[in-house]
Amino acid sequence: MKKILVTGGLGYIGSHTVVELQEKGFSVVIIDDLSNADISVLDRIEKITGQKPAFHKIDLRDKNAVEVFFKENSVDGIIHFAASKAVGESVENPLLYYENNLHSLVYLLQQCQKHAISNFIFSSSCTVYGEPDSLPITEEAPVKKAVSPYGNSKQISEEIIQDTCNASNIQSISLRYFNPIGAHKSAEIGELPKGAPQNLVPFITQTAAGLRKELSVYGNDYPTPDGSCIRDYIHVVDLAKAHVVALQRLFEKRNSSNFEIFNLGTGRGSSVLEVIKAFEKVTGKKLPYKIVDRRPGDVIAVYADTTKANKELGWKTEKTMEEALASAWEWEKSVRGV
Repeated sequence: MKKILVTGGLGYIGSHTVVELQEKGFSVVIIDDLSNADISVLDRIEKITGQKPAFHKIDLRDKNAVEVFFKENSVDGIIHFAASKAVGESVENPLLYYENNLHSLVYLLQQCQKHAISNFIFSSSCTVYGEPDSLPITEEAPVKKAVSPYGNSKQISEEIIQDTCNASNIQSISLRYFNPIGAHKSAEIGELPKGAPQNLVPFITQTAAGLRKELSVYGNDYPTPDGSCIRDYIHVVDLAKAHVVALQRLFEKRNSSNFEIFNLGTGRGSSVLEVIKAFEKVTGKKLPYKIVDRRPGDVIAVYADTTKANKELGWKTEKTMEEALASAWEWEKSVRGV
């Protein structure tokens, strides 16, 4: 049984990936600093899978703590999620993002070299493409100057990983996500941000649950059919499964180079207002919303060309946006007791 370290494994995407890994027979150890996650997720994962992953509370910016972990624990592969991830917050506090997202990556890769851990999956983002020249976005699209420190931290991270792979035996796959939404069908795990949500769907579900008076739509004057931003919304369970497929690709040495990149999305763009309407239709809940100013760092429209992931990874999405929205609402109700 191969042991996989999942950093940020109690977070939104991390926890869903831990479930998929355990269900595929992997042993999992989680590192999380609990800055944007709750320890109760460990029990929730156990409830779904019947096994509780090993857990270590570590801030990956603490180089000594990272060294001690790897001295005491051997792992066969790493999936690295742990990072600060809000575009707006990164504009307001860039140094936090550069420290958190880059230091932790460097310390992990140093330990990979030191302990001959050669399989490394990186949680990247479509923000590396910036404002795209054409849609849908392929992996060959130019990586442009980032419009946010968050996006820039992902660009720099990919450069660090590629340089490290070229200078060592590390093999890595960088998965560029579009917009993950939804929750596990059990309603045991889902997206539960601390403080005000930075992403659209938890803002929608919290408004529907009565936690927020109304939903803010950031701009209706973009050059899109209804004036609101367009994104590619992918069910988090589909996304989690892609990490397992990518990891197996490395273990089976089917990768075509020491550093590969794949887009993970549905291939379809939906506007903010379309998502709001779809949620209302799926749940029967009317959502009060207001149009507010554009948000710094937001691009107009992004959605993926998923041909490469479909053909080379042998992965594709299975769930619809409507299924994702319905599961997000079930999760919200479960958490709030609505």
